[in-house]
Amino acid sequence: MEPGSDTLTTALLRSDRFRIEREGDWQRLDAIVTAMEKGRLRRISDAELLALPQLYRTVASSLSIARSISLDTATLGYLETLVQRAWFVVYGPRTSLIGWLRGFLGGGWSRSVRGLGIDLAVAFAVMVAGTIVGWLLVAHDPDWYGAIVPGQFGDGRVPGASAETLRGTLFGNSGQNGLGVFAAYLFNNNAGVSIMAFALGFAFGIPTLLLLVQNTAMLGAMLWLYHGAGLTIDLIGWLSVHGTTELFAILLAGGAGLHIGRSMAFPGNRSVLTAASESGRRAAQVMAGVVLMLIVAAGLEGFARQLVDNTPGRLAIGGFMLAGWCAYFFAFGLRRR
Repeated sequence: MEPGSDTLTTALLRSDRFRIEREGDWQRLDAIVTAMEKGRLRRISDAELLALPQLYRTVASSLSIARSISLDTATLGYLETLVQRAWFVVYGPRTSLIGWLRGFLGGGWSRSVRGLGIDLAVAFAVMVAGTIVGWLLVAHDPDWYGAIVPGQFGDGRVPGASAETLRGTLFGNSGQNGLGVFAAYLFNNNAGVSIMAFALGFAFGIPTLLLLVQNTAMLGAMLWLYHGAGLTIDLIGWLSVHGTTELFAILLAGGAGLHIGRSMAFPGNRSVLTAASESGRRAAQVMAGVVLMLIVAAGLEGFARQLVDNTPGRLAIGGFMLAGWCAYFFAFGLRRR
C-alpha cells in the first residue's frame, strides 16, 4: 500500500470516529432546532428545552475541534450550518416587530422615561433658565436679538416691528411661504437639537446643558418681542400646536444625554464603560420614542397649525398634546404585567 493511501485511510478513520462519538448530540440538537423553526413547540419536552443551551455549546465545541483537525468538508459544512441555526434559536430575537412595538408603546418607553427622573428635572430647569436668559438679554440690549434669533426670514419679526406686523406673522397667512419656512426651520432646528443633545451626553453632559440653554434662549427672545406687542398668548398658542411635542422631545433627548453623562461622571462601583453601557440602553429606548414624537410634531405642524387660525383652538390642541404626553409618561405603565 502506498504511503499516501495510508494517510487518507487514517484521516477517514479519524473523521468517522469523531462523528460516531458526537453524532448523537448533533442529531438531538438538529431535531430540537428543526421543531422550533417549524413552530412545533408542543412536541419539545421540558428536558429538551433545558438541554438546548448545553447541546448548542457542545456542538459549537465540536465545530471548533473539527476545524482544528481539518475534518472532511461535508462534516464541517453540516456543523457550521447547525451551529448557525441553533444560535438564532438560543440567542436570536424572541419577538416580531409588532410584538416589540406593543411592548415599547405599552409601557417600555414610559418606564424608561421615568428612569431618567433626576436627569429630566435638571434638563427642564436648564431649559427654563435658558428661556429666562434669552428674555433678559434682549430686554437689556435689543441688539442681542439678532445674535439669538435667526434673521434670514425677513418677515418683520424683529425688534421695533409694530403690533400689527407681528400679528400678521401669526394669523391669516397660513398659506404664505414665510410662515411655512419659519415653522420648517423650527422643526429642523428642534430635531437637530434633540439628536445633538443626546449625542453630546457622552462628554459628561456639559455640552448638552449648553445646547439646551442656547436653543431655549431663542424662545425667550421671541417671547420678549411678542410680549412688547401684547401678543404673548397668541405666540404661545401658535407655538404650542407642535411646540409642546417638540419641546417635550428636546427635554427627553436632553435628559437621555445627561443620563449617560451623569453615569459616566459618577459610575459608583461600576467601571465607566459598564455604567455608560447600562445607561445607554435606557437612553437609546427613550431616543427611539423621541423620533416618534418628532414625527407626530411634523404632522401637527403640517396640518393642525395650518387649519386652526385662532389662539383658543391652538392652545386647546397644544394643551391636549401636553396633557397626553404627561399622562403617558408619568401615569401609564406603572405596573409590569
